[in-house]
Amino acid sequence: MKYSRRKFIKTSTLAAGSLLYVPAMRNFAAAAKGNAAPIAVYTWNYGTKVGRIALEVIKKGGDGIDSIEKAINSVESDPTVKSVGLGGLPDASGEVTLDASIMDWNGNAGAVAYLKYIENPISVARLVKERTPHVLLAGEGALKFALSNGFKKTNLLTEESKKAWERWKKNHAKKINNHDTIGMLVLDANNNLSGGVSTSGLSYKLPGRVGDSPIIGAGLFVDNAVGAACSTGMGELAIKTSGSFLVVEKMREGYSPEEACKIAVERTTKYGRNQQICFLAMNSKGKVGAYALIRGFSYMVATQQGIKLFASKHLF
Repeated sequence: MKYSRRKFIKTSTLAAGSLLYVPAMRNFAAAAKGNAAPIAVYTWNYGTKVGRIALEVIKKGGDGIDSIEKAINSVESDPTVKSVGLGGLPDASGEVTLDASIMDWNGNAGAVAYLKYIENPISVARLVKERTPHVLLAGEGALKFALSNGFKKTNLLTEESKKAWERWKKNHAKKINNHDTIGMLVLDANNNLSGGVSTSGLSYKLPGRVGDSPIIGAGLFVDNAVGAACSTGMGELAIKTSGSFLVVEKMREGYSPEEACKIAVERTTKYGRNQQICFLAMNSKGKVGAYALIRGFSYMVATQQGIKLFASKHLF
């Protein structure tokens, strides 16, 4: 990506009037009533390429799971992205470990946690869903499963990420809380909802740490009759509150996607207010909403009418 999310956020804060960084949904009238399928929404400013890939897969006859896998693969395989897949920032020991999950309109889900050496964990998560009776595989077991299904070992630690880790080791006071998960929700041409997330997790985390991304109900949840939600930010906050499940349940009660996300964010405040947590949601009609604890979260909406970037509302 030529234009990083962090650079975008910094620039947006200084120039809130930018044409790119606009209040959520202000100039996207269709979203207020719901968008016509297909629609893909995803966290952060990962660029329009991701949205184009998602929509193109559906145009060619793919479903939401196909769409999510291919779109997220494009982020996982981009070494310039420091929070997902190849080039992700490592844990405190210098190893890159990945988490991912995927969930379809029938409630079927697959996930991997603490996966090493595999560039595309979202694809492994999909196979867990489709080829095993399980939901979550972790660590060495997840790696063996991936290798047995044709995935190849890859050194995920790029030279740039290695140098960043070495700088961090020299001065732990400059710890970076890098947790910009790629989360995507898709309403496909059949009006079915799917969701997926992928991340290298909190940078310089304790070895063995697993965040919310591979935990169904925390980092991701889909109910085809109601809606879907995913989270990004400090994963522990989403885990403690079953955040994505909470968002979907609030939509079931009649709250809009944005209102439901706000409720989930507010639920995390009892654990503190200085660590970012964000939720993104879409209901079964294609209406989109998001909310963050702290200013700075952005998300993208891709429809046949175009792909746009929005600033999420926030508590603080």
